[in-house]
Amino acid sequence: MSGPNTEYDPVEVTPLRADEVEAMRDAALAAIAAAADLEELKQARLDHAGDRSPLALANREIGALPPQARKEAGARVGQARGAVNKALGERTGVLEAEHEERMLVEETVDVTLPTSRRAPGTRHPITTLSERIADVFVAMGWEVAEGPQVEAEWLNFDALNLGADHPARTMQDTFWLEPAVAALVLRTHTSPVQARTMLTRTPPIYVVCPGRVYRTDEIDATHSPVFHQVEGLVIDKGITMAHLKGSLDHFAAAMFGEGISTRFRPSYFPFTEPSAEVDLVCFVCRNGDASDPADCRTCRGEGWIEWGGCGVVNPRVLVACGVDPDVYTGFAFGMGIDRTLMFRHNVEDLRDVFEGDVRFAAAFGVEI
Repeated sequence: MSGPNTEYDPVEVTPLRADEVEAMRDAALAAIAAAADLEELKQARLDHAGDRSPLALANREIGALPPQARKEAGARVGQARGAVNKALGERTGVLEAEHEERMLVEETVDVTLPTSRRAPGTRHPITTLSERIADVFVAMGWEVAEGPQVEAEWLNFDALNLGADHPARTMQDTFWLEPAVAALVLRTHTSPVQARTMLTRTPPIYVVCPGRVYRTDEIDATHSPVFHQVEGLVIDKGITMAHLKGSLDHFAAAMFGEGISTRFRPSYFPFTEPSAEVDLVCFVCRNGDASDPADCRTCRGEGWIEWGGCGVVNPRVLVACGVDPDVYTGFAFGMGIDRTLMFRHNVEDLRDVFEGDVRFAAAFGVEI
């Protein structure tokens, strides 16, 4: 039997030649030294120490050598890879230190400065909506009128044709102020502003009156003893219900989008004659334009939503406020601002509007 063959011809594998291994090592060390930040060093690591790097590929070629040549080639490649890994570790430490120093300079915070833990507030949505409503009518050439919230009984009731025996005068609806002989109330509507306007101005009159009002209602999801109304008043020659309808259609479109119209249902108010309740086309199902209007949660399949009241100004109100009803006619309307806000933004509980939680108001931003 013959012995092992110890004589062989070394197989020349180019990537494993000493000069090639040295060139790979030197290229890797140069790339590592040139890395200016951690991102560039990461790329250098992938290019020269990753699984597809030249030294890693050369290491795989060692298996192609005869057994007696593998030790020398393995040592040569291993030393080169060790030098690269050592350079990577040293350069990583240097760049991480530089990064931390730079961050300390760029992100310095003066902890001695005074600060506040209070969250920033925001304008209340009722305020912004009131101003938006006023803007709609100012753009039409109207004026904004205001009046006191503590009002004279005569302006709140008598001037508006609410007689002494009208149920709205009772304690069930009105907050009366003491002493009783002062005949002062917290206004139950913004209509006294209309009376004040007619008493102090000469027609033609085009005013809108947004404001806070009070009634002795129990607070629940849809009622509050404090709420907000907007009323409009027009006094001029030749004013008809047609002018009222057009004004309210424009108002509704401004609040709820194009294509929203109104309808009138006969009703009774002491200060207007004829009078009507104002309904809106449902802004969700568009009065049946939706695929299944019967499922509409907003109008429950009716196609219309009650919005407020309106009518032609009663001649008795004109006389009480010094306006000649034979020369002038007019119309008036009143809508709840809170109700409008609930419609526009799907607010389900009126108490959310008044409880003062900044998280509720913050959702509306500065404009709605």
